[in-house]
Amino acid sequence: MGNFKQRWNLTTNWQIFVLILVFAITGSSAAMLSKPILHWLGISKETHHIALYLLLYILIIFPIYQILLVAIGFLFGQFKFFWAFEKKILQSMKLGFIINFFENKKGTK
Repeated sequence: MGNFKQRWNLTTNWQIFVLILVFAITGSSAAMLSKPILHWLGISKETHHIALYLLLYILIIFPIYQILLVAIGFLFGQFKFFWAFEKKILQSMKLGFIINFFENKKGTK
């Protein structure tokens, strides 16, 4: 637990519990939401090769997960942590332009 606290700059075990809970809810929710979206797009295991289906499933889960992570983090009062976490993930994937878009929009209002 001490490792998590130090790495993520947390002060209590309660904060660790909340963060793990948010990650768990987000992962489950993203997986559940992706299936109806794939169905709506007409993509299923029966209509596409399993490898293509899984690739499309992962590609659809990714943006849903990113959005839900920040939204659910906000609901649990941890928006600041999850926004910083999201920025770090997107920058490491060379998708920092997404962060710039949102932060520039915020600054223009």
